[in-house]
Amino acid sequence: MLSDRKMYSILNKHPNRNGFKLLPVVIIGNGPSGICLSYLLSGYVPYFKRDSLHPHSILQRKLEEAPDISILDQDLEYLSEGLEGRSHSPMALLFDTLLRPDTDFGGTAESVLTWWHEANRAIPHLVLGKNPPGGAWHSIEGSMITLSRGEWMGLPDLPFKDWLRQKRRGLRNDRATAEDIAQYYQHYVMKKGLQKNFRCGTVVTSVRKVTRESISSHSQKDLQEGSDSLWNFTEENMEVFKVDGFFKNAKGDKEPFSIYAQNVVLATGTYDSPTWLRVKGENLSYVHHQLSALEEAVKDGSISIMSDPVLIVGAGLTAADAILFAHYCNIPVIHAFRRRVNDPGLIFNQLPKMMYPEYHKVHQMMKEQTAACSGPYECYVSLPEHHVLSFGKDKKCILQDKNGYQKVYKISMALVLTGSNPNLSFLPNNGIDLAMDCDQPVNPKRNPIDVDPFTYECTQEKGLYALGPLAGDNFVRFVQGGALAVASSLLKKANKNPP
Repeated sequence: MLSDRKMYSILNKHPNRNGFKLLPVVIIGNGPSGICLSYLLSGYVPYFKRDSLHPHSILQRKLEEAPDISILDQDLEYLSEGLEGRSHSPMALLFDTLLRPDTDFGGTAESVLTWWHEANRAIPHLVLGKNPPGGAWHSIEGSMITLSRGEWMGLPDLPFKDWLRQKRRGLRNDRATAEDIAQYYQHYVMKKGLQKNFRCGTVVTSVRKVTRESISSHSQKDLQEGSDSLWNFTEENMEVFKVDGFFKNAKGDKEPFSIYAQNVVLATGTYDSPTWLRVKGENLSYVHHQLSALEEAVKDGSISIMSDPVLIVGAGLTAADAILFAHYCNIPVIHAFRRRVNDPGLIFNQLPKMMYPEYHKVHQMMKEQTAACSGPYECYVSLPEHHVLSFGKDKKCILQDKNGYQKVYKISMALVLTGSNPNLSFLPNNGIDLAMDCDQPVNPKRNPIDVDPFTYECTQEKGLYALGPLAGDNFVRFVQGGALAVASSLLKKANKNPP
């Protein structure tokens, strides 16, 4: 990260007298989506590797039709047509199968892509994020094991397994720890020379469309070094994006910044805003919405084997991680969730047992250790088809079952782990106007941002793009296809496609 003095000097640059300097692209979010897009915008161009053989014969034939034209410059809709897989996004499926041709069938075929660095095709851009490169992966407890296979966490042209091998480490059940993933993403940015594009420790507070007239009366501050590389305002009535925010200096003071961009890419993920139950007492100090609260309480001794039970609400993988952590520390747990244990929609019923033994252990506990039927697991009680009615100041929680019966439990702490939503407070109307259903908040699973499937540009706001979970792509292996789509679209806009 830049020093305070250098960041401050960059923030206080002014435009020249001939016009305002304009950045082609600002990427908000420095997780896997933002990193992958930065790589593609830095002049790294994928081509079909000659003599490669893709197991999908129709795709192989299409790739052989134009071997000298980069994938970015080809008709992506044509290439992706007919592909099937674990994503509904044609771009996600296309890039994934080019990088990992037969991975869904347990194969280890190499990528059919080769990468060339063509510096003349780079598009100046900035990547803004609160954390170091890797985004929310730095906020996850380091020992947690990823849901996805380790090789699916890798980014283009630097396989995760190769990086892990250099550290003389292996994968557990083909999966990696969150700490490994976070370190890999930081290493990727350095290895690929992308760090000049990253401004970590920054928080975006506003993204708005503005006109040249509204800008001309204000001085511009920007985060970009080497302003000669920026594009100039040329159109008199051109609307552009104004991105406002701040970073914290060494003293903890907030230093504001404003930058102007032709295009903005939303790649913030969904980790920022945990879902609340919206029940009475949920704002009390013993009610938490992140697993880290339990880890800290165990670490400082405020929660122990002698404590009242910890209430864990939710039936997803984060709730399961909390149960596993508590079980390991012999912390008593009451586990409440709305679904039936055999509900096919429950994530545990969708995971292969051999690959995810610890999650199936939790599922087994949920089935065998209910309040009505004692089982072999100490310090754990499962309450399926229950929901929380209220939390009391005396640390008593009222739960209700499917029949309307209520029961009071005395607890030491509550963890509400029912998912998270994106924090889009920096957008007008919290970004709701951009969603598929513009009457409901943006939700990665139920109501993502409405984007063009082959460019990922927002249908409701030209020049604004959305990547990753915001666009409905919820796994690292699939967010990269969106980055390919955005890069292809931006190259066309920039006229940086070869003749």
